Amino acid sequence: MSVAPRETLVLGGRSVALAYDDPSREYAALQEGCGVIRRDERARWVFSGAKAAATLGGLVTNDVESLTPGHGCYAAALTAKGKIVADVRVFRRADDLTVDVAARAAAGWSDLVRKYVNPRLATYTDVSADTGCVGAYGPRAAAILARLGAADASVLTQLAPYQHLTTTVAGHPALVLRSPDYGVSGFDCIVAADAADHLFHALIDAGARAVGLAAADIARVEAGRPEWGIDMDDTTIPQEANLDQLHAISYTKGCYTGQEVVARLHFRGHVNKYLRTIHAPHPLPPHGIVRDRDGKDVGDVRSSVVSPRQGAMAIAMLRRELSDGEDIVVHHGEDDLPARIDG
Repeated sequence: MSVAPRETLVLGGRSVALAYDDPSREYAALQEGCGVIRRDERARWVFSGAKAAATLGGLVTNDVESLTPGHGCYAAALTAKGKIVADVRVFRRADDLTVDVAARAAAGWSDLVRKYVNPRLATYTDVSADTGCVGAYGPRAAAILARLGAADASVLTQLAPYQHLTTTVAGHPALVLRSPDYGVSGFDCIVAADAADHLFHALIDAGARAVGLAAADIARVEAGRPEWGIDMDDTTIPQEANLDQLHAISYTKGCYTGQEVVARLHFRGHVNKYLRTIHAPHPLPPHGIVRDRDGKDVGDVRSSVVSPRQGAMAIAMLRRELSDGEDIVVHHGEDDLPARIDG
């Protein structure tokens, strides 16, 4: 069955589906069944060579060198001042490492790699154009992937976040990885570019529903997962984006670019602001200014969605002294919209 998006946008030079149908139905598939998400716009790099893990370890915040084949991690690449250039997913295979990067962060990651990685120590290849990524998310995702030959559902559900298998799905060789990106049981399948469309439709034929970015973003915001270029950027310190809480930082690994800032905050201080979840009776404008009950500016709205389950909500960068449950106001133009801090 052919499925075409109703609305699209361009990310990473690729067309991305915003919606195929009613986003509330797509959201329901993520929560109750299985939603299939095209994630081809993400950049993918392969690093190989005897020094590949050590080289990557010098670029990112997590302990890449300790990974064994079949395991992975979430991490961030930083500037020398400890600001986030990109957040990445790293997967260790038998002979190389795959690095997967969100589309909005791909250019910064590319610049960093080309600036700091010595190709005599580690060979790197941008395989974004040669590969695709199709995600299956929701309580039925493992069963549907099992139906297509990935592995037994029990094997898939026992994978920890970022653990992965090299297998075959719907007849196509694939790297199938456990992904927590949308707060539900989920798996991404990295396949050859010319296999992605067939896999997408095979998942739908097996019982999944096509899901666009609008519904996926609702699930992401509910899960409190920041998106580079929206909730965090190259002015953000990892702890401000809660990357420590998302297990993207190792405080015991060797040196990496920006480590001094991250370590100093962890061992000697704290950030003055960080990402929080807020709820409101009405939709909240992205970039709206957040004010406390005294009218003082205390932050700004980043991702904003309307959830079928939780109503209007957003991820906002807020001052640390604000308390959970505190009433705030989001100012935009001439409007002051009431809201509440919930996390």
